[in-house]
Amino acid sequence: MKQHLTIIAFLLFFIGLNAQDSLKVERNINKRIKIDGVAVVVGKNIVLDSDIDKFKKELQQRTEGKIDISNCEMLEELMIQKLIAHHAVVDSIVASDVEINSEVERNISYFKQQLGSIEKVVKMYGFNDEEDLRKELFDIQKEQILIRKERESITEKVDVTPEEVRTYYSNLEKDKSLPEFSAEIELAQIVKMIKPSEEEINRVINKLKKIKKEIEEGYSFRLKAIINSDDPAVSGNGPGAGGKYSITRDANFIKEFKEVAFSLDEGEISDPFESGFGFHIIQVEKIKGQERDVRHILIQPKISEAELKASKDELEKIREQILKGEITFEEAVLKYSDDKETKNNKGLILNPQTNDTKFNLTRMDPTLYGRVSNLKEGEITHAFYDEIRGESKMFKIILLKSKVEAHKASFTKDYEKIQQLTLQKKKEETVEKWAKDKIVDTYIKINKDFKKCDFKNNWKKE
Repeated sequence: MKQHLTIIAFLLFFIGLNAQDSLKVERNINKRIKIDGVAVVVGKNIVLDSDIDKFKKELQQRTEGKIDISNCEMLEELMIQKLIAHHAVVDSIVASDVEINSEVERNISYFKQQLGSIEKVVKMYGFNDEEDLRKELFDIQKEQILIRKERESITEKVDVTPEEVRTYYSNLEKDKSLPEFSAEIELAQIVKMIKPSEEEINRVINKLKKIKKEIEEGYSFRLKAIINSDDPAVSGNGPGAGGKYSITRDANFIKEFKEVAFSLDEGEISDPFESGFGFHIIQVEKIKGQERDVRHILIQPKISEAELKASKDELEKIREQILKGEITFEEAVLKYSDDKETKNNKGLILNPQTNDTKFNLTRMDPTLYGRVSNLKEGEITHAFYDEIRGESKMFKIILLKSKVEAHKASFTKDYEKIQQLTLQKKKEETVEKWAKDKIVDTYIKINKDFKKCDFKNNWKKE
């Protein structure tokens, strides 16, 4: 069971967060069927021969060879995922375009971070252009959201009692298989937002007003965008080239952009307006039902070196006051921090993956890890620059609030983690039982090469 849970966790992580390899599998399905062959059909979903090899190799790499799994075992795990995806459609589970596009953007950001630019991503994975890439990612993420929602529906009423948690822990202890937990830390921060001066904001607004007037007098919006816009996509060949985008109300664009775009008539140009990216003007080129073709120009107000230095110096002075004991970190958070999310929580930063304050050192964002990995408990970083694209620019100092070193699981110290492992095991058992029932009335066709597999479930319906 322990190996099975590890495999399931791996598959969900790999399929959900690392779609880059899935791109190679999912695209050009008709061509790949002829080359790879279809290992199995579950409902209307297929598993290719290459899927089995790819996921098996990835599992072995991620576990450093600690888990050895046969092709038949890997195929069965993939079949279960396809079974869940099939019945999500049967059960009318819905994945909205907003949800899917959010996941697509997250993956695009990940790819760009790894490779440096969207052009390199498109080239590496053999797509025609960014639009082609996004369409493929859309299909992949849609299936993964359906799988997640169907699993949630299957297990929504599953819970565990304290006695079940104790029994699970005792069994692990008896089998000498207690898990090792990685080092965990808690972090707190003080943030000073960096804002441009009123003079600079007025300069940008006046420039956009002048550009708007020139376009209304006959100048090309496209050329004005290429010359003036700070949107990095403006000079490319994909979406955003020349400042042009096609959008719907559900598209993954910032709220302010969509609100203005859908308030304009065809041919109309907006007044300058602000978003987290800067200041914009928009022209609606064409209205096509629920979709609009728009062009925009973005100009970001400049922040001077002197303003940057002043903000950084202010945080450094606050840090010195804390270190000298003139003010506590928590008091400084309430008095000085500009971050709304952490200001009333003593500065504590929530882990976005777990929604609690604990960070696993081995799974942290690499940039944040680099900032705090060498800190000792109670130490504070020097002020450093950070930004959230489309939202804000800032300087921060971060306190290492607490640190628990890597250790073998303890029932008292790690009760919540043991509870989650117990719950995960019970949920997987629930999904297994569900799968056994659904296999009976689901169309399944297994390639003759895999009919010799000794599956745990009756996929062959013998």
